[in-house]
Amino acid sequence: MKSLIKILRYIKPYKTFAVLSVLSNIISVIFHLLSLLVLIPFLQLLFGKTEPVTAAPEFSWTSDYVSDYISFQMTPYIEANGLMGALYYLCIAVAVLFFAKNLFRYLSKFFLAFIRSGVVRDIRSDIYAKILILPLSFYSEERKGDIISRITGDVQEVEWSIMNSLEMLFRDPISIILSLVFMVSVSPELTVFSFILLPISGLIIGRIGKSLKKTSAKLQVRMGELLSNVEETLTGLRIIKAFNAEKEANQRFTGQNELYRNTMLSMFRKRDLASPMSEFLGSLVMVTLLWFGGSMVVDPDISFDGPDFIAYIAMFSQLLNPAKSLSTAYYNIQKGAASTERIDAVLQADRKIFDRENAHSKNTFERELKFENLSFAYEEKEVLTNINLSIPKGKTIALVGPSGGGKSTMADLLPRFYDAKTGVITIDGEDIRNVRIKDLRALMGIVSQQSILFNDSVFNNIALGVENPTMEKVVEAAKIANAHEFIEKLPEGYQTNIGDGGGKLSGGQKQRLSIARAVLKNPPIMILDEATSALDTESEKLVQDALFKLMQNRTSIVIAHRLSTIQSADEIVVIENGQIVERGNHANLIQQNGIYKKLTDLQAFL
Repeated sequence: MKSLIKILRYIKPYKTFAVLSVLSNIISVIFHLLSLLVLIPFLQLLFGKTEPVTAAPEFSWTSDYVSDYISFQMTPYIEANGLMGALYYLCIAVAVLFFAKNLFRYLSKFFLAFIRSGVVRDIRSDIYAKILILPLSFYSEERKGDIISRITGDVQEVEWSIMNSLEMLFRDPISIILSLVFMVSVSPELTVFSFILLPISGLIIGRIGKSLKKTSAKLQVRMGELLSNVEETLTGLRIIKAFNAEKEANQRFTGQNELYRNTMLSMFRKRDLASPMSEFLGSLVMVTLLWFGGSMVVDPDISFDGPDFIAYIAMFSQLLNPAKSLSTAYYNIQKGAASTERIDAVLQADRKIFDRENAHSKNTFERELKFENLSFAYEEKEVLTNINLSIPKGKTIALVGPSGGGKSTMADLLPRFYDAKTGVITIDGEDIRNVRIKDLRALMGIVSQQSILFNDSVFNNIALGVENPTMEKVVEAAKIANAHEFIEKLPEGYQTNIGDGGGKLSGGQKQRLSIARAVLKNPPIMILDEATSALDTESEKLVQDALFKLMQNRTSIVIAHRLSTIQSADEIVVIENGQIVERGNHANLIQQNGIYKKLTDLQAFL
C-alpha cells in the first residue's frame, strides 16, 4: 500500500473534487441499498404477509424501520387500490431510487475524472522537471529508453491500474459498511458466520496479488529495454544500413520483443485470475450461507422468516460485488505498484549537483577562472589528478592532448555538469559552488563537437534559453556565425523546421547554428569542445571564422585535436592521463620538444 500512498499525495490539490466524489458515492450507495430494502415489503406483499401500518414508525437505524416506513407509505395505496395499487407504488419507488443511484454514480465519476487526469498530468510534469535537474552522471548509468518508458508506459500503467481503482476505493468500502449494517440488523448470526468465511478468500487473493506485482515490475523493465533498442536503432540507422546489419538488429529486437510478450502473458494470466477466483470464492460463501440461513428459516425455534432471508441473501449478493471490485482493485494496485516504484526511483534520485544554502547571484566575470588542486573521478576511475590552472579574463586557453586524457571533463566541471572530487574551481576568487547554478551557467556559452539541435524552427534553436528574443538579434547572431546566408535560402527562412536533431541541415550548417546560439547568449566565457573536428575543409573555414568572431573580447577555453586551429592561443595546456604535463604558447612548446611537439609533427606528417 506504500505505492498507493505515494500516489494519493498527488490528490491533495484536488481534495474538493475528491470530497464531492466520495459524497456522490455515499449517496449513490444509500439509494442502492434503499432500492434493495424495498424488496422486503415487496416480497411480503407477494407472499400475502403484508399487514397495514397505520402509524408512522419511530425512527431508528435499522432495516425494520425502513421496512415499516415503506409499509406505512403503502397502506393508503393498498386500502384505496388493493394489492395492484401497492405493487404499482413499489415499482415506481424502485425506478426513482435506481435513477437517483445512477445519477449520483455518474456525478462521482464526473468529479473523479478531474482527479485522474490531473494526477497523471502532475506525475508526468514532476518526472520531466526532475529529468531536467538530474546530473549528467545519472544518465550515464541509465538507458535513455528506460527513462522514456518511465514517463510514458509507467505513468500510463499508474493511470490504468491505480487511478482506475480510485473509484472502487472511494465507493466500495462505503457500500460494504452500509450493507453490513443492514445485514447485522436483519440477522447478526448469519453476518458473523459470513465474517468467518470471507477472510479466507481474502488471503488467497492476497498471495496472487503479490506475485502479480513482481511480474508487472519485470514487464516495465522489459518495456524499457525495448524502447532503448528502438532509440539506439533510430540513432544508428545509417550505420546499421551501411554494414548490412538489418538482420542482426532485427534478431536482437525480436528476442527482446519475445521476452516482453512472455512476461506480459504471465501477467495477464495472473491478473485475469482475479475476477473468476473472487467470484468462485464468493459463490462458495453464498452457498454456505444459503445452507446455514435456510436451516434457520425451517427451524421453528428461530424467528427468521422467508422474506427477511431472501432480502438478506439479496443484500449479501450485493456485498459480493464491491468485495469482488475491491479484490480487483487490489490486483490493479499491486500491478501498478511496480510502475510507481520505478517512477519514484526517478523522483527520489539524488540531484548531487544543487545550489548551496548560502549560494548567491553573480552576473559578471571580472578577473579569472582557476582550478586549484582539483581531482575528479567517474565512480572509481580517476580522470583528473591535482589540476592547477589559471585562466585570466580575456585570454584564450587551449586544452590539447591524447584522447581520454580528461580535457572534456575539465570543461564539464566549469558549468558544474559534475562536481570535483577534491579541490575547487574558483571564479573571481570564489568557489563556483557558492554561486547559483543558473547564474554560473549564464556566464558561459558552449559549442560542442556534436551539434545539439532540436526538432523546431531555426529561430527557436538559435534563441534557446533567451527571454523575449527579437528577430533582429537572432539575425545579427546568425550573421556573426556565418549562418545568415544559408538560413535565408531555406524554404521558410528562420521559421523553417530543421527536423529531428537538425537532420535537414549539413554538419557545417548545424555547427554554425550552434555558434549563433552561443553568440546570441553573449556570455563572457566560451567553452569550445572540438567545435570543428567533424567538418570538411570548406565548412571548417566558415565555422573557424565564426568562432574567431565569437571569441573576440571573451575568455575562451578551447579543446582541439587539430592543433593548427589553436596555435594563436595565449596558452596551450597539454593534458595526459588526467595530469597537466606541458604548458606554454605554441613556440615555447615546440622548443620543449615534448608531447606537444610530437603531436604537431604527427599531424603535419598526416
